[in-house]
Amino acid sequence: MGVRCSCGVRVNAVKEDVNVKFDSLNGNETGTLTYLANICFDTIEQSTLLLTFVDTDGNAPDTSFTFEVSPSLVGTEITTVTCNKEGVNCVVTVTGTGLKTGFLGNALLPFTAVFRDQAAGTDNVQSFVITGFFSQTGAEPVGNGSIIALGCS
Repeated sequence: MGVRCSCGVRVNAVKEDVNVKFDSLNGNETGTLTYLANICFDTIEQSTLLLTFVDTDGNAPDTSFTFEVSPSLVGTEITTVTCNKEGVNCVVTVTGTGLKTGFLGNALLPFTAVFRDQAAGTDNVQSFVITGFFSQTGAEPVGNGSIIALGCS
């Protein structure tokens, strides 16, 4: 028998040729985003999230980075998880603090991520913002089933 999850999300998605914005740079950068998450409000202290950006535009500087929240990383945490039913779809918003490594060095930074599980059609990462560092330039569609919202019934 599994652990009950009143609100959460599981994400396993890769999106290529994504335009993203870094607060420290003018213009957009292009690359591949990989999203992995296993988040549940009821076991929030055990929840994990990983965002990886691989810069593929070939221009300097290389803006590749990893952003992670894990019980094994001191100072990282998921602080809120909210689920909102929108018709037959579910939107899960996650906030907290993660460890950013790579471009511009290591730092603990706050984040907000919004995931949409579409009942039919393409799921999407509505937004992913790492405060003072990075943001997607819009919603990114990912394959149906890449985002599984929990507890939105």
